Amino acid sequence: MQSCCTKLTCIGCFYASIKYGVQKEIVGERTCPFCRQPEPKTKEEIERYKMKRRKVNDPVAILEAGKRSYHQGDHENALDDFKKAAELGDVEAHYCLSFMYRDGNGVDKVMAKRLQLKHLEEAERIERAVNHFTIAAHNGHDDSAKALGELHAAGHVSKEDYELALRAYQDAIDASNSPQREAALAAMQTLG
Repeated sequence: MQSCCTKLTCIGCFYASIKYGVQKEIVGERTCPFCRQPEPKTKEEIERYKMKRRKVNDPVAILEAGKRSYHQGDHENALDDFKKAAELGDVEAHYCLSFMYRDGNGVDKVMAKRLQLKHLEEAERIERAVNHFTIAAHNGHDDSAKALGELHAAGHVSKEDYELALRAYQDAIDASNSPQREAALAAMQTLG
């Protein structure tokens, strides 16, 4: 992820920017292949960029804030950030939400009280987790497809739903292949 604009640049695009001369050393500074801004040098600059991106509802910046909150033990804020990023279309946010619901981290206390029996609470959490894993897998998220396989093996996902998710996952992967990405991977393999 680029710290200046929070854009995820695939290896193919980064390689193309180098190959076609877009990514140049400017006064010893590297620039972002997406926004062409110089890369920030200090943590303060990086934080300033992140806050700026959050204020304009950048789903990647919101997702990253959620991850920081989660790792600091602030599960309620993490859940809120993951929900917002998922609403804005971030695939990985759905993946993170699935774990939050599966494990019950940060899950609304009112929802937990409403469900008196523990097994019903767990069943609803798993159902929500499956829904978010499915959304992410349909958009080509590798780990979500693997998690659905594990949930299928545990009996939480039907064979039909699992096969449908795998077909959608494969379609998303096929749609993301490009000659530039393949050239970048080949170039990286020759570099070691």
